[in-house]
Amino acid sequence: MRILVIGAGAVGGYFGGRLRATGRNVTFLVRDRRAAQLERTGLRIFDAAHGDLTLAPQQLKLLTAGQLRDRPETYDLVLLSTKAYSLGAAMEDFAPAMGPETVVLPLLNGMRHLDALQARFGSHAVLGGATYLVADLDAEGAVRSMAALHDLNFGERGKQVTARIQTIAAALTGAGFDARLRPDILATMWQKWTMLASAGAINCLLRSPIGAAVSAPGGRETARQVMTECETIAAANGYPAEDLELRLATEQRLLNRSSTLTTSMYRDMQRGLPVEADHILGDLVERGRRHGVEAPLLRAAYAQLSVYAAELARKLAKASEGPAKT
Repeated sequence: MRILVIGAGAVGGYFGGRLRATGRNVTFLVRDRRAAQLERTGLRIFDAAHGDLTLAPQQLKLLTAGQLRDRPETYDLVLLSTKAYSLGAAMEDFAPAMGPETVVLPLLNGMRHLDALQARFGSHAVLGGATYLVADLDAEGAVRSMAALHDLNFGERGKQVTARIQTIAAALTGAGFDARLRPDILATMWQKWTMLASAGAINCLLRSPIGAAVSAPGGRETARQVMTECETIAAANGYPAEDLELRLATEQRLLNRSSTLTTSMYRDMQRGLPVEADHILGDLVERGRRHGVEAPLLRAAYAQLSVYAAELARKLAKASEGPAKT
């Protein structure tokens, strides 16, 4: 199976790197700057729980959008791991890799990306996917995993266990991470979205890791209310939190006073980078509104992040103008 991994950031680098290290036919579609970096340093993964990994530059197969556009070639599986705000550009970049039977496995958070992918490539080409991975790129471009979780969940959106999804499962299994074929992948995606939106809203609204947030006066009650809002919206959309064990595990993670857990959205905000507020919180609030669900704390967190995003856009626009002429 020919696999094209879109991006070699924290998610794409981690799963694509482990796939490549176990002999899978993996190519990374990356930006010019990232390609140059990987050609110098190789791909390095630091993972205390599951073992470090280094792929030398000569072990990597790298492709840029310009190269793919000039010499189109199709792949069997496209593993899509970009940030939500980069989805439009990413679809343009990998469109030349899409053949009649190419399948896209998106690992973005939330649900809104499914509509965009389906509109561009057709419903048959788009799987559902969700990953549990806490990782970032460091200053040198290495992937650093910060937790033991490294699950890659996938499945047909129509709940069928088809021949193609079994073939994909075989290609992803045994590659140094937990590959999980989910018959109801949309339910898994909603579970992940509910957990991530809860954690992200708590982090960003209270401007702290989970432990510090729930240790503050009123913090635990605030966190629990955020979780309730997310669960109520999911239930209104047909995905109630029926798995008691999973719900208790989520509560343990998000109400733990000693937790250092932060979401990538919060870490990006702390570093002055773009955030996925629209995709993770804005879309969730809107899906609640359609069903008459009020979510005041989620709405407040989304408003705060929207203010941040607008200010960041102004700063970037001003910087691009250069110094004022006198």
